[in-house]
Amino acid sequence: MKYIDIHGHVNFPKYDADREAVIQRARDAGVGMLTVGTDVSSSREVVKIAEAHEGMWAIVGIHPTDAVDITDADFSALQESAAHPKVVAIGECGLDYFHSGPEDMEKQRSIFIKHIDLANKLNKPLMLHVRNGKDSIHNAYQETIAILKERSKVRANFHFFAGSLQDARDIVAMGNTVSFTGVLTFARNYDEIVRDVPLDSLMSETDCPYVAPIPYRGKRNEPTYVIEVVKKIAEIRGEDVDTVATTVLQNAHQFFGLLA
Repeated sequence: MKYIDIHGHVNFPKYDADREAVIQRARDAGVGMLTVGTDVSSSREVVKIAEAHEGMWAIVGIHPTDAVDITDADFSALQESAAHPKVVAIGECGLDYFHSGPEDMEKQRSIFIKHIDLANKLNKPLMLHVRNGKDSIHNAYQETIAILKERSKVRANFHFFAGSLQDARDIVAMGNTVSFTGVLTFARNYDEIVRDVPLDSLMSETDCPYVAPIPYRGKRNEPTYVIEVVKKIAEIRGEDVDTVATTVLQNAHQFFGLLA
């Protein structure tokens, strides 16, 4: 394994026709994969997929935009999946304020705290989905950071990072990490952050099937394309591609405690 996609969704229906071929392409390219659940049923699915394949692991959790409908029974079912040895993190969870009103925000915070407590109990890191509101009033990144400082005993990765330079610095100062997608290949919004964050606090992901990188933009994304993300990180930082690939892979091994 030379590369790793720490956040993808190959369990999604977009892969129903050729899932095994997609996974095999990634393995042939030396890409390890972490497949992420977004609700109770998809969390069960990612565990089954990870069980069936070497070089694959699962992350289980409830996406913040689904938090409003979660019951105690749902969360109890999630805890069963979370204890599986191939589950290496809890998530994707967090705060997404982009389409949320005050009541939804409060429910999201409550479910996020449940995820943190579960991660603390199992000593597994957190995979976070964080998105600011449309206005400047609700800074989901800073709220997430404050909740983690108060509650979390484990490390957290901020997936598909879209915060500010100061947010990134605050995250890294806590010992947490940020990961980037193929957006880096067609937008320059995060170049300064990619250069500023220490390499040992960076990780690579696709968030497939979304945001395929150049030269695959407009197509369905897949784990193999994380190689383009790693190349772009190296280009932005002005560093050797092999060095970046090796360090990013080491970061993932250390962060998630990856075992076969």
